[in-house]
Amino acid sequence: MSRSSALVFNIQKFSVHDGPGIRTLVFFKGCPLKCRWCSNPESQSPLPEFAWNSTRCLHCGECVSRCSENALSLDGQGIPVVNRELCRPATRCICELCCPGGAIKIYGQEKTIEQILQVCRQDEMFYSRSGGGLTIGGGEPLFQPEAAIALLSAAKAGRIHTAMETCGHVRREDLLEACRHLDCLYFDIKCMNEERHRAGTGAGTELIHANLEAVREHFPGLYVRVRTPVIPGFNDTEEEIGAITRYVRGLGVSAYELLPYHRYGEQKYLMLGRNVPMGEENLESARFELLREVMEEEWRAAGTVKGR
Repeated sequence: MSRSSALVFNIQKFSVHDGPGIRTLVFFKGCPLKCRWCSNPESQSPLPEFAWNSTRCLHCGECVSRCSENALSLDGQGIPVVNRELCRPATRCICELCCPGGAIKIYGQEKTIEQILQVCRQDEMFYSRSGGGLTIGGGEPLFQPEAAIALLSAAKAGRIHTAMETCGHVRREDLLEACRHLDCLYFDIKCMNEERHRAGTGAGTELIHANLEAVREHFPGLYVRVRTPVIPGFNDTEEEIGAITRYVRGLGVSAYELLPYHRYGEQKYLMLGRNVPMGEENLESARFELLREVMEEEWRAAGTVKGR
C-alpha cells in the first residue's frame, strides 16, 4: 500500500467502545503479533484473504466455475473446497462478487485515504454532538505506517478527533510520529513475563514496554489508556494482573482497564479454514471480577483513580 491508500477489512460506524463519543472505527489489515486469543483472525495477514460461510452457501457451484485461479472445487456433497495455496484473492475477487448467497467474503479492501475520510465525514454531526471521531485499529494500524499516519494527519487537518489502538510491537519512529496526530492512544499490555508473552503472541515484551515508556516521555500530555485482555491460562492470575497494574501505574498513564476474554471470533477462524487456537477455553465472570478488584486495589494503594 502507498501513503495514499490502506488495506482495510472493515469500517465500522457508530462505535461507542473505542474512544470517546460516537466513532468510526477503521480496521487495518496486518499485525506483527499472532495472539492465540485474537478475535479478529482476519486481521493478522497483510494480504487479502478468502473466507467461506457454510451457513450461507447455496451449493450452486457458481464460485467454482468463475474462480480465475482454479482454487475452488466441489467435494462429493457439493461443498466448495478452497486450495489456499492457489487462492490469491484480489481486493475485488470475482468469487465474492458472483456468490448469490453471500457465502464468500474477501477480507481486505484497498481504500484511499480520501475514501475513508468520506465515510467519516458522513457522521460529523454525531462527532460534534458526542465528542466522537475516528479510531484506527486492526490488526495493527502501524503495520501500514505510512497510510495510518497519513489518515490521522488528514483527519486532524479536517478537525476530526483521532484515536489509535496499538499492540505496541511497532517501529518507535512510526509510533511517535502517529502520536503527533492523536488525541488519545489505546495501548495493550498483555503480560509482564517475557517467556509467557512470546508463547502467547509470538513476540517478546521488550519493544512493547519500551515503546509505551517512549510515548509517556515524548508526549506526557497525550491521553493514554492501557488495556489488558484477561486470557485464561495466559495472564489470569492475581500475580500477573498485579504486576501489570504496578507497571502502568508507575508510568502515570491516563487510565487502565481490564477486558474480559470472549469467543466472538470463533466463526471467523472456521470461515478462514483454521482451527480455533483457544479451543473451548472460557473465562469465568467471577474470576474476571476478582482480577478487576486486584487491579483497582493496586490503583487505590497509589492514590490513583482508574479512568472509566
